[in-house]
Amino acid sequence: MNVVVCVKQIPDPAAPQSLDSGSYNLNRSGKLILDEADTYGVEMALQLTEKAGGGEVTVVSMGSAADLTGIRNALAMGAASAVVVSDDSLRGSDALGTAKVLAAAIGRTQYDLILCATESSDGYTGTLPVQLAEILGLPSVTFAKSVSVEGGQLSVQRQTEAGYDDVVCPLPAVVSVTAGVVEPRYASFKGIMAAKSKPVDQPTAADLGVAAGAANAGQKIVTVEAAEARQAGEKHVDDGDGADKIVAFLESIKVL
Repeated sequence: MNVVVCVKQIPDPAAPQSLDSGSYNLNRSGKLILDEADTYGVEMALQLTEKAGGGEVTVVSMGSAADLTGIRNALAMGAASAVVVSDDSLRGSDALGTAKVLAAAIGRTQYDLILCATESSDGYTGTLPVQLAEILGLPSVTFAKSVSVEGGQLSVQRQTEAGYDDVVCPLPAVVSVTAGVVEPRYASFKGIMAAKSKPVDQPTAADLGVAAGAANAGQKIVTVEAAEARQAGEKHVDDGDGADKIVAFLESIKVL
């Protein structure tokens, strides 16, 4: 069973964040790490191939290839290979443009299942998995809390506000998994060393025959403003009338 996992390298959240002047793109010139949200998809893919008794996990990403630390982390976990579409012309791509690029890259691989995170930690659009499925003409199942494959059929427990739905569909399909569904494994020393020699294909937009980037984006960030600072709340010392003050406050916000 061959599984493709869409992953993203993001700036280290522990480091100060900044935007490129003029374009408002997130500055990605520093250290890049694998988005934590994607580690769950990688782990789930590894478990599925192990249970199937064969197959490979391939991670596919779009972004800078100057620092492949995050990609190598996925390879160290156990993924067999990676595809990183790295092209300066793709900077400023919106979610749909990114989906088109990833679809073109995935189309060059052999796969039975495609896994994605529900959303990236630096974008939060949450739209890419269903856009990818639509472009590839595949079924889409979102918010998966468990995934299994039996007899070529996909079974998913899809998380909802009221519990979960049991969803069954044929393969191949695109599934977005929620954080915490599995416990991502730590990369062993052997895995880290092996990751250094695993293949990382780096096609360009021209190689894939796609056009994305800011010039082809359907949306554009025109300005960025800092969020307003929170104002301090009121503080009262209970001098015996604390209950009355609480009631008065609840009445003022029309709770009572």
